Amino acid sequence: MDFDLPEETVALRRMCRDFAAKEIEPFADDWSERGHFPVEVFHKLGELGLMGMLVEQEYGGTDAGLVTYVAAMEELGIADQSVASAWNAHSTIATLPLATFGTHEQKQRWLRPLATGQKIGAFGLTESTAGSDAAGIRTRARAEAGGWVLNGTKMFISNAGTEMSLGVTVLAVTGENADGGKRYGVFFVPDGTPGYEKGQPLRKLGWHALDTRELMFNDCWIPDDHLIGDEGNGLRDFLDVLDAGRVSVAALSLSLAQAALDLAVRHAGEREQFGKPLNKFQAVGHKLADMATEVEAARGLVYRAAWLADQRRPFGQAAAMAKLYASEVANRAASASVQIHGGYGYIRESKISRFYADAKILEIGEGTSEVQRNVIARTLTPRF
Repeated sequence: MDFDLPEETVALRRMCRDFAAKEIEPFADDWSERGHFPVEVFHKLGELGLMGMLVEQEYGGTDAGLVTYVAAMEELGIADQSVASAWNAHSTIATLPLATFGTHEQKQRWLRPLATGQKIGAFGLTESTAGSDAAGIRTRARAEAGGWVLNGTKMFISNAGTEMSLGVTVLAVTGENADGGKRYGVFFVPDGTPGYEKGQPLRKLGWHALDTRELMFNDCWIPDDHLIGDEGNGLRDFLDVLDAGRVSVAALSLSLAQAALDLAVRHAGEREQFGKPLNKFQAVGHKLADMATEVEAARGLVYRAAWLADQRRPFGQAAAMAKLYASEVANRAASASVQIHGGYGYIRESKISRFYADAKILEIGEGTSEVQRNVIARTLTPRF
C-alpha cells in the first residue's frame, strides 16, 4: 500500500493552500457576517483550473480525479466552509449530470462555462416534502409543443441566485410507467427563462456566505434539447452521480474537522490557566489526542472512497461510510474545539464559532446520517 499522494496532487494542494490563505481566509469572517457570496473568488478558482476538476479537458475541465479533488477540498474547506460548500455543489451534483449524461452540444453550451469558472452551477432536487426521499418529489415536467413545461418548487438550493449563476439542473417527474411507478427526467433551466423564479436568500444557522434559496417553476417552458439524458431515467442518473457528491461532502467534513483541531491545538498552546498552557493539562491533551485520531480515521475513509472511484471500482458503500463518519467527526471535533476555547469559542469573533455553526449541516446535506446508515446496511454481505 502507498499512502503518499502523487507529486502533482501535492503541488496542487500547496497551490490551494496558498490561494486560500491569501484570497479566502482573511475575508471569511466578514463574508459570513454580511452573508456575502464572493463571486470574485470563484472566478479566480476558474482561472486556476479548479472549477472543473471532475470534467473532461475537452469541455474546459482538468479531469483531475476525486483523490486530487479531495486534496483541494481539504485546503479550501479549512479556510472557509461557505466557499468550499458552494464549490462542492458546483463541482459535483451541478456539473456531473451534464458531464456524464449530456450531449456534446449540451456540454459545449453549458458545461464549458461551468468548468472554466465563467459561471457557477446549481442542482434542484430537494423540495419541502422531499429530501431524503428523492423519489417523493412533486415537481412535474409535461411534454408540450416541442419542449417541456415545468411546475413545482425546490427548496434549499445552493448557487442558484448569484451574479454568476448559469441556471439550475432540475429533477422532475415526467409521467408514470405501466406499473404505476413514476418516471423522472433531468432538465437544465437557464437563468432568465420565463416562469422560473427565485426566492430571497434563506437565513441559515451556518454557511452564511453560501447562496441558498427556494426556486419556483410556474408553467416554465423549456425546449426539448434541455432534457439531460434519457427521459424516464432521471432519478437513476442522479443517483449514479450522487456517490461522488457524498465523497465531496465527506471531504468538506474532513476539512472542518481538521480546522477545528488546528484551532484547538493553537489555542491550547497559547492560553494559560493556573500558571501553565492548557495543553499541559491531561484532560485537554487527551481531548486533543482523541480529535486527532478521529480526524486521521476520517481521512483514511475519505481518501479510500476517492481512490476507489478513480480506479473505476465500486465505491458506493465506501462513499456512504466516508460521508457518515467524516460528518459526525466534524461535529464532534467542532464541539470539542469550542469546549477547549471556553468562553472565547462562544463569541462570534472567534473562528471556531463559525466552524461550529457550519458543522451541523454536514450530517444533513447530501443524504442524512440516517440515510447513509441505510445505504451501508443494504450493501453488507457475509465474508464467508
